[in-house]
Amino acid sequence: MKKIIFITGTRADFGKLKSLIEITLASKKYEVHIFATGMHMNSKYGKTVEEIYKCKFPNVYTFINHSESDTMDNVLGNTILGFSNYIKECKPDLIVIHGDRSEALAGAIVGALNNILVAHIEGGEVSGTIDELIRHAVSKMSHIHFVSNEKAKKRLIQMGELSRSIFVIGSPDIDVMKSSNLPSFEEAKGHYDIEFNDYGLVLFHPVTTEIDKIKEYAHCLVDALLQSEENYIVVYPNNDLGSSIILQEYEKIKSKKNIRIFPSIRFEYFLVLLKKSQFILGNSSAGIREAPYYGIPTINIGSRQNNRTTNNEIINTGHSTEELLQAIKRAKSISVEKISLFGEGNSDELFLQVINDENFWEIDKQKQFVDL
Repeated sequence: MKKIIFITGTRADFGKLKSLIEITLASKKYEVHIFATGMHMNSKYGKTVEEIYKCKFPNVYTFINHSESDTMDNVLGNTILGFSNYIKECKPDLIVIHGDRSEALAGAIVGALNNILVAHIEGGEVSGTIDELIRHAVSKMSHIHFVSNEKAKKRLIQMGELSRSIFVIGSPDIDVMKSSNLPSFEEAKGHYDIEFNDYGLVLFHPVTTEIDKIKEYAHCLVDALLQSEENYIVVYPNNDLGSSIILQEYEKIKSKKNIRIFPSIRFEYFLVLLKKSQFILGNSSAGIREAPYYGIPTINIGSRQNNRTTNNEIINTGHSTEELLQAIKRAKSISVEKISLFGEGNSDELFLQVINDENFWEIDKQKQFVDL
């Protein structure tokens, strides 16, 4: 029986890994372990490790990898040390990581340096921030790639990766979006004590390469929320450098009856609330991936998702209050076509099909660079 460790550091990557964990467990061929760290362990951001426990997954190991004052390099070092100690005890055959966070980079480094197969979910994608550098670094440290689409595969090939080690499976969050087990809208509203039916959904994260402007950006966003007088569901940013500045600005709207603010929302409930929203506003990848799948208008602010999609129906805007107000007005007046550029909702099946192939486990741990 092969032993597989999934690393998760945020509510977002757990939502994308969940269907892969479930189908791997159900196959009975693998011993599954989960290394939960990062934002999951932080009560300020909802201590979302509780959502992992609610799934009743076995073998969940928790590790606190940061304190309030730690920078990204500190977090990376802490995670490398903690995960390195863990794998010496667990002795996995495969490490599965996702995306572009420091937890994923730590997992890739530890796996590569300990001669353990590393599989990276959603490599080969682009954005306009430090996240892209981390994502590409993770890809170069990984042996196997499960990507969202052919464009991502082509980028990895450009980076010198072996074509036979790249598997197009789509984005696993689409699996959850197509599930028939999502809660009802009324259940989601009741769970989070939301009284209104019409609202915009707000997710705004700090861009670490623009740290000197984050206070201005957050101020303009809050002003736009107040001036528009719409109902809003606001979810805390991730815990990157600058998040505390955004949260300080959110203090101005915490008492408003038309605005509900949450440290975190469980992924299934988030999807239901997204599907019923009038629009999504911010700079989250949810506006690029999930919202178009449901046909929800996206107002994409700033540079964080640069080059992430070619969807012309997304409303790209700057940070000024006036620009945001105009974008909100436009988003409320348009209808958009449902579109998916990231798979058909069967990523879990494709993932299992790949790892069930005996040849998968023979992929060489000695990386090769392929010249074009």
